[in-house]
Amino acid sequence: MSKAKLMVVDDEESIRHFLSLMLKKQGFEVKTAKSASEALSFLEENEIDLAICDLKMPKMDGIALLKEIKKYSPETIVIMITAYATTKTAVQALKAGAYDYITKPFDIEELTLIIEKALEKKRLEEENIYLRRELIEKYRFGNLVGKSKKMIELYRVIEQVAPTNSTVLITGARGTGKELVAKAIHYNSPRREFPFVSINCAALSEELLESELFGHMKGAFTSAFSDKKGLFEVADKGTILLDEISEMPLRMQAKLLRVLQEKTIRRVGGTKEIKVDVRVIASTNKDLRKLVSSGSFRDDLFDRINVIEIKLPLLRERKEDILLLADHFLAKFNKETGKNIKGFTPEVKELLLRYHWPGNVRELENAVERAVALETGEYIVPERLPEQIRRETEFPKEGIVLPEGGIDLEKHLTEIRKEFMSLALAKTGGVQKKAAELLGMSFRSFRYFVKKYNLNQR
Repeated sequence: MSKAKLMVVDDEESIRHFLSLMLKKQGFEVKTAKSASEALSFLEENEIDLAICDLKMPKMDGIALLKEIKKYSPETIVIMITAYATTKTAVQALKAGAYDYITKPFDIEELTLIIEKALEKKRLEEENIYLRRELIEKYRFGNLVGKSKKMIELYRVIEQVAPTNSTVLITGARGTGKELVAKAIHYNSPRREFPFVSINCAALSEELLESELFGHMKGAFTSAFSDKKGLFEVADKGTILLDEISEMPLRMQAKLLRVLQEKTIRRVGGTKEIKVDVRVIASTNKDLRKLVSSGSFRDDLFDRINVIEIKLPLLRERKEDILLLADHFLAKFNKETGKNIKGFTPEVKELLLRYHWPGNVRELENAVERAVALETGEYIVPERLPEQIRRETEFPKEGIVLPEGGIDLEKHLTEIRKEFMSLALAKTGGVQKKAAELLGMSFRSFRYFVKKYNLNQR
């Protein structure tokens, strides 16, 4: 802490001189500034761990300076000092991001203690961020992140498959990361120096899809004003991802099958066979075997693309990865927005773990992006999460039947609450705090209902 860099900003020379002398004696590096503009000029090119700023200064006051410092350097701690302390200004300073607020004349020991505590807090936060980054790096493969058994197995499969030229079929629900897996295969393969291209087979009409994949000759159709390479030519010696291949029309399936067999393509309107060396990876969120049975997908094409199948798990099937992924996305969006949000409150972590994530990893990424955009504090709080995550509970819906004559819903819900509370108490040996955690209830609320229902547990 003694190597920390401090800045004293005050328009009174005596205060600047006194604090500089005192802090240097304690081993700190100290820079002084007589105005907010001088302080900001210094911060543009230098890092400061902690700034001590006067509240009342000409031109730009301490609150305005505080806000600017948090823009330039959000990790810099700011302590406000003033001779004109009021509750309103104190609240204003703390809301703007000040660590603490002290009044003149201040006690040297008190100020020293505040500085030491602030720097220790900063050190611990930086250490936690470093450890989280280390954990993410330890359990990542390319842009894939996860430490669950399913993800470790996925990394192992990618390592085995990547060096080969085999066609790969990636299956999994929307948002599970099929394109990320395809990229991981490509960038860990001998083809990594050559292009990786992808196309969504569901997004284009049959005519456009054929032109995009195989290219066209000038005059082949009305808007074909010049020759154009298709993606198979663009990806030569590289990899092409055929996303949502289940949506490819049957006529195009036949043409794709020919390309896979012959390793040649023919542009729309052309007669020349063009040799291509492309690794094909296909992906889908549908059951291709069922589509083959129904006749909407060719069985010979299925056999061609299903040389190696990789099935991606749902996010709710790998819950131990949720917080690791949340930290990964937090770091990503902190960097993009220039914010320095330290993490998630315990309540948010609980909500993230309890939610069933129908949109999988993509939904989690979107939720974290939204939370980072809205959050103004140091930690993401529940209010920043989408409403469905805050309100969702994993209550089983199977087997619920509404009787012909209806029910007394309030009475029924009371009985359900009592039943679940009794089960939770039994499971935790009567420890109310743990039982409350199991049910996602606050301890205070749980204790109230225990007394109300006379559950007779300790």
